[in-house]
Amino acid sequence: MRISLSWLKELVEVTLTPEALAEALTIAGFEVEDIEDRRTWADGVVVGKVLQCEPHPNADKLRVCQVDIGAETPSTIVCGAANVRADAYVPVATLGTYLPMIDLKIRPAKLRGVASEGMICSLAELGLAKESDGIHIFAQPELKPGTDARPLLGLDDVILDVTSTANRADALSMVGIAREVAALTGAPLRLPHVAATPTQLPCQDLTLAIDAPQACPAYIGTVIKGVTIAPSPLWMQHRLQASGIRPINNVVDITNYILLEWGQPLHAFDYDRLLALSTDATLPISICFASAGHTLKTLDGQDRTLHEQNLVISAYQQPVAIAGVMGGEATEVYDGTTNLLLEAAVFDSATIRRSARAQGLRTEASIRYERGVNHAELLTACQRAIQLLRDVTGGTPVSQAIAGTVTEGNGVSWTRVIDLRLDRVQQLLGNVELEDGIGDIQSADVEKILTALGCQLAPGEQEQTWRVTVPPYRYRDLEREIDLIEEIARLYGYDHFCDTLPAAAEPGYLSLEEALERQLREACRAVGLTEVMHYSLVKPGGDRQIVITNPLFTEYAALRTNLLDGLLDAFQYNVEQGNGGLNAFEIGRIFWQDEEGGHEIDAIGGIMGGDPSQGRWRRGGREHPLDWFEAKGLLESVFQRLDLTVEYQPDRRDPRLHPGRTASLWIQGDRLGTFGQLHPQLQDERGLPYPVYLFELDLGIMLLHMDEAANQLEPASDGKAAGASAVPQYLPPRFKPFSTFPASDRDLALYAPIDIAVADLQRTITKAGGALLESVQLFDEYRGENVPAGHRSLAFRLVYRADDRTLTDGDIEPIHQQIRDALVEKFRVELRS
Repeated sequence: MRISLSWLKELVEVTLTPEALAEALTIAGFEVEDIEDRRTWADGVVVGKVLQCEPHPNADKLRVCQVDIGAETPSTIVCGAANVRADAYVPVATLGTYLPMIDLKIRPAKLRGVASEGMICSLAELGLAKESDGIHIFAQPELKPGTDARPLLGLDDVILDVTSTANRADALSMVGIAREVAALTGAPLRLPHVAATPTQLPCQDLTLAIDAPQACPAYIGTVIKGVTIAPSPLWMQHRLQASGIRPINNVVDITNYILLEWGQPLHAFDYDRLLALSTDATLPISICFASAGHTLKTLDGQDRTLHEQNLVISAYQQPVAIAGVMGGEATEVYDGTTNLLLEAAVFDSATIRRSARAQGLRTEASIRYERGVNHAELLTACQRAIQLLRDVTGGTPVSQAIAGTVTEGNGVSWTRVIDLRLDRVQQLLGNVELEDGIGDIQSADVEKILTALGCQLAPGEQEQTWRVTVPPYRYRDLEREIDLIEEIARLYGYDHFCDTLPAAAEPGYLSLEEALERQLREACRAVGLTEVMHYSLVKPGGDRQIVITNPLFTEYAALRTNLLDGLLDAFQYNVEQGNGGLNAFEIGRIFWQDEEGGHEIDAIGGIMGGDPSQGRWRRGGREHPLDWFEAKGLLESVFQRLDLTVEYQPDRRDPRLHPGRTASLWIQGDRLGTFGQLHPQLQDERGLPYPVYLFELDLGIMLLHMDEAANQLEPASDGKAAGASAVPQYLPPRFKPFSTFPASDRDLALYAPIDIAVADLQRTITKAGGALLESVQLFDEYRGENVPAGHRSLAFRLVYRADDRTLTDGDIEPIHQQIRDALVEKFRVELRS
């Protein structure tokens, strides 16, 4: 919120410099993001009176003016504004003046041969408007030439841009900030005098009905007749402009002024336009939730479709405003308005938040309602607005209706009593700097701080305890003892607390899971994959999705069920931008739901495609995209680096992948995930010029099997088992000694039915080969002539090796024959060698 220092000084005696006040507020938890010293915008600008205004002898659009700026002789100033005239009082930038908003220093100059000794300024040149049609002419009569123009322009002020935390709804008002400054500095507080309505107004021509009392606890409607629409007073316009609000007219400006002063949003309806909605002389106002499908044209000129979560103000059962957000255009105040209906209400925070989000609309009113409006001062703010409307517009309140709970009573109270213990305060806050040294915070300081905050203190039942009565304007955020302790620390000053370092510190370390994840990331990067990250929120509409009830945006209304969709979108985007294929991986969480409820796991996904090499001059400038075996080799390289043995099985369950080039991955009987080629149909739909290969693995299962490396850690030196602190930052690869004896290889050729997977054959060979079989590799596959129908010819190379001796034929042949027999027995293959 933008805080005008001159306005603030009317509410509390501020003697601090703007910089010192900003520092005090920041330390107290109200961050001051910027200090805008508006006094520098027009330093050297004075009031001038145009004595003469003659056409320029050498230019049709210029005027030569004689301007009295309080000097002995008038100044000659050449002006190009069409609205300059004699006898007008204008702001004049004298020689030597620097205007920072347009980065211009005024110097003597000649314009088309005529000397000019200054510049008559527009509001845009003074930083008060984005654009100006001409120079600014003061509306005040009989000003004294040569006097400082800044007070007349509202530029004798300093603006603090203050950011408050979400729990401090009271700080979104000048009164709230004034209370805070008074508590910080001890200065007396001077709140605006609010004259109560003289008599109880009748309500025969106005009825109120709250159909949703939880969403609208209180509503005040006041009919004010005989108003005159005109510009608001300059002092009000200056304060609104300083706060970043554009002045419109006196009625609208008063409602905005109360919003800034008390933090209470108000809305003014044109009373006659409301009555025109029906022939009934009595105006019925109802506060209810909208019916789906109804529309309302709001003040910003937008036709909005209302939703069931939109709380609306209705007249004659027709919506005329979105409650707490924005009014309707059909009933807005305009130049011909003479009668008003002034709305002052309290709306539920969650209701307004949902309503504003449903419309994608956020206003100054909705911001305050979302944080919480002070219920106890609703009537005060309403009476203050009526007082200003009487004084500024000449209107007379003639009728008022109240619905809901506006004042305390009948069991309703906006204060609470909290028990506070001094020993608990000292225990949590620790040592502080005292005048005579270091010690615990004293009871006198606690009482002084809480009293300055507006709390009332009474002795508690036990010694050194208090019963603290919270003021109504802090009812929403001071709920427990810990809240009071936080306020004590905040106002005492965080910079007055002593630094306390731990007596001993333990060296940091990575958990086992983090170390394994880092090792996995390194293995993926080592084969050329780039790590990417995507939002876990996606568009709704997929199968098994978990949909968010109250999303920020409709495009992010559901949780992702896989990582592959995001990787595919990124791959396609890179291709469309001419960056080539994206070889990448992502580690993230996926979510889904079924009959048992919602589930979530961590997964790792990857995508590969295109030509990963750099420079193609050795290949005639042609690309060589990855094929299925090359992509599979990259993934197997990752597994090899992680010392994981993974088996591949044919899989057709994912319709996004090629049915003949997709495999499920298994590790020691656990299903690890899926690897395959993108379905050609999807490849064409996305406009991808070459095949794309994807994998998605269960990260939990992968880390579980990688955990074997951590289990090899040696016991701690003191005899205790190696705990978490013994886990290294990176798990080193386990060394496997090489055999010093030569290997002996044998080839095994056979005819096998096509429906038998090579992985099944390799698994059987490995199991039958035992410890002497070092490796099995398929090196040939043939289908065609001389091969039995429904079969294929496969050839494997088997490598045998022992760690302690050189193998002889007598060692190898029995094992080799055992493998042959196992294949024939299990798969009925026909051996060729």
